[in-house]
Amino acid sequence: MKARDIMTGHVVSVTPESTLSDFVDVLLKNRISGVPVITTKGNLVGMITESDCLNRAEMGTEKKQSFWRSLLTDPESRAEKYIRAHGRKVSEVMSRNIITAAEDTDVSEIIHLMEKHQVKRIPIVTGNTVVGIVSRANIVQAMASLLHAVDTDVSDESLRTKVLEALAELPWPAKTFVNATVKDGVVDLWGVFTSYRQDESAIVAAENVPGVKGVHNHLAWVDPMSGLVIYEADENRSSGAEN
Repeated sequence: MKARDIMTGHVVSVTPESTLSDFVDVLLKNRISGVPVITTKGNLVGMITESDCLNRAEMGTEKKQSFWRSLLTDPESRAEKYIRAHGRKVSEVMSRNIITAAEDTDVSEIIHLMEKHQVKRIPIVTGNTVVGIVSRANIVQAMASLLHAVDTDVSDESLRTKVLEALAELPWPAKTFVNATVKDGVVDLWGVFTSYRQDESAIVAAENVPGVKGVHNHLAWVDPMSGLVIYEADENRSSGAEN
């Protein structure tokens, strides 16, 4: 899945000349938490978000430094902090360190960029022109679509093959100790596991096979040293495919 598949094409933005009051009105009107800053010529020059409004003189939340700490801070940094706390124009408050991506960037890379740079949205650009934006909300929406997508035209035999393949991918020898049967799209897991929560990992693996409607757990926890059964599961757990 690429950025173009999930991005919002209609990008709400402000200009560097916009006032901070204009920016706040845009956030409230559109129920968003940040926007790109784009010049009248269409060039991306910054990002401004609700976090830029947290340490402000008007709110009495401007960060104060002790006299001795201020002596250790270079004059340029002190001036920049003052401007960000007192500035009234977007250009004075915005972040100029812009993290962008192209339309063909994998969503996994978008998520990596968000985590690495601790940002909630990534402008999608062609050259220096913003063509869309991907936010955390877009990623959640894409995930919801995938979770709700169910392949109903799958035979039980095909489902069993796919479930066994999924079990083989687990970081423990599940395929050796666990068997699966399938009836009308419902998976029954049989066999044993030897460590805490291995049964849950097998259930999750089965649930994630497209077309599975539910998973019944019949796995027994066996102590690998003594061979004694710690407990035998007698519970049902339905996958999201039924919801």
